[in-house]
Amino acid sequence: MKGKVIIISAPSGCGKSTIIRAIMERGKVDLKFSVSATNRPPREGETDGVNYHFITTEEFQQAIADDRFVEYEEVYPGRYYGTLKSEIVERCERGETVVLDIDVKGGVRVKELFGRDALSIYIMPPSVEELRRRLEGRATDSAEAIDQRVSKAEFELGFAPRYDCRVINDQLDLAVEQTEAIILDFTCPQTFC
Repeated sequence: MKGKVIIISAPSGCGKSTIIRAIMERGKVDLKFSVSATNRPPREGETDGVNYHFITTEEFQQAIADDRFVEYEEVYPGRYYGTLKSEIVERCERGETVVLDIDVKGGVRVKELFGRDALSIYIMPPSVEELRRRLEGRATDSAEAIDQRVSKAEFELGFAPRYDCRVINDQLDLAVEQTEAIILDFTCPQTFC
């Protein structure tokens, strides 16, 4: 494999997608975003093939049966997310650095699969209370859904030690800089950048 895999995971609401987009916009490291598949409906403003590959539950289950995922997870009851093998393998064969914005369990699996060709980064909230405040501020979920996400986040924080690096997103600009520096160190040895 010629390319590298960057795995970025975090509980919902910790800013991982925002951090990835900021790094890509800065342009210091050439990342190709891996588009995950999901069976959830698109949210307002989301586009199929850009934000996610939106597929039906039946299509998702068939892809599982056909072993077309590097990782997948039933993140919430009846709600699946996964990374198609083709998203990673084709890009890495072209020498690209592929970034995955995925669930913590999936991130652990992808790291195990790609080993030294992958770097796993865990984005953490400053606290669970701050995470709840951020989720409430989004105004996209009900109070019940927020409670469910916070409960899940408390569980997911237990996966942080299994990642290569951890970044606390207390100040977004600093978290972007720290994450970018970690990626640059992995993808571009100091003397060759």
